[in-house]
Amino acid sequence: MKNGNASFWLDTTRDLTRQRPRIDGDLHADVVIVGGGFTGLWTAYWTKKADPSKHVVIFEREHIGFGASGRNGGWITGKTVGLRNKLADNGFTRADVLEMERTCQRAVFEIDDLMRAEGKDIDAARGGWMQIARSDSERERLKDHLATDREWGLTEDEVRFLDAAQTRERVNVPGVRGAIYSPYSVRCHPAKLVYAIAELCEDLGVTIYENTAVVDIDDGVCATTRGSVSGDVVVLATEAYTADLPGRKRNLLPMISSMVITDPLPDEAWETIGWDGSECMSGAQHMYFYSQRTADGRIALGGRGVPYLFNSGFDHNGELDTATITQLTDTVQGLFPRVPMTFAHAWRGVLGVPRDWSPFIDYAKHRRLVQVGGYAGQGVTASYVAGRIVADLVHERETEHTAVPWVRSIPRNWEVEPLRWIGSHAVRIMYGIADGIEHRRGGTRTSRIGSLATKISGRS
Repeated sequence: MKNGNASFWLDTTRDLTRQRPRIDGDLHADVVIVGGGFTGLWTAYWTKKADPSKHVVIFEREHIGFGASGRNGGWITGKTVGLRNKLADNGFTRADVLEMERTCQRAVFEIDDLMRAEGKDIDAARGGWMQIARSDSERERLKDHLATDREWGLTEDEVRFLDAAQTRERVNVPGVRGAIYSPYSVRCHPAKLVYAIAELCEDLGVTIYENTAVVDIDDGVCATTRGSVSGDVVVLATEAYTADLPGRKRNLLPMISSMVITDPLPDEAWETIGWDGSECMSGAQHMYFYSQRTADGRIALGGRGVPYLFNSGFDHNGELDTATITQLTDTVQGLFPRVPMTFAHAWRGVLGVPRDWSPFIDYAKHRRLVQVGGYAGQGVTASYVAGRIVADLVHERETEHTAVPWVRSIPRNWEVEPLRWIGSHAVRIMYGIADGIEHRRGGTRTSRIGSLATKISGRS
């Protein structure tokens, strides 16, 4: 099994012969975007679509898609982004928050339609998303989540409950007790998607500089390792890697998510598993997982491992520790115990989590700076929506996209060390204990330890 090298997605698709330039000297642009992932690319795309005359440049420290955009589970999904109550705290109504969710739902198919119209193959398949329960307590939590969705206004057409038999018809997981299902998800190959967006940006005239590190930002001026760049507006789209910039160590927590992927499974294995509807599937246990059946017949699955590195550190090119690899491969095999499988690749990456677990688009016009991100793991779709909002802000247009709950000040900082490290690791341990208790004890009640861990994390 290969370990690291960013991810399976990047390792198997990146064209190493394609060399985008580094910056060499000083320059000025109308819009300077820091970060070559989904957010930076979609912001550039929408900015140029709105005004082709704008000079837009992107700076990426490594190469396009190196971070979370090239390492995620490949879900273009309409799942709830952020915490509803937090987003409604800033003078918005429940209707405003619900409309934001529906904007993300529509975006799922807009992205797919756009890629198809442009002739970009991203291994996309429309199958919706489902979260499965394999114990009575997990099923009860799903029903509670669904009840909350109904209170906020989501309809049966948007999300619904599946009983055990209906769930097994989609994916044959032994012992499954039920699931919630929504049609708003498209499976994709995330590296192919990020490269496709980059090509669309370049076709529009966006200049992308790779291997160019921005080391500081001050009033519209970005200091790089190879020159100074000024912009009428600077868009900081670095998500988890924001912690590497001076004075921003505690803005976003670089939370680690880890993945494994199998070798292609034979046809007889898929006859046992089913899963021919391309659903994106996750689990309802506290130590959650997320997964997809890939276009070439593999199972890709991600979940919790080491949650966070001390002092907002980063991984070494995606390399995973042995314990996490074992945990994830056991999870895959546990879902389908009758199917022999081998594993091709393991990796990890960091995603940006704000203190209130909710996205933000903070435009400080006097500082010529837009800070955007905080999707907490739902960035494949959210970045498309955010990029469109940022483009309208950059063009100083008041539209239906700018008067939304995501446009707000960046949340308060995370706690100082060692509290960040202690808290994140304590939550992981508590979730593991809670799952063990619930499965040994049975019944429908969620472990108090699991509920306490959720409160400590700030997600309640």
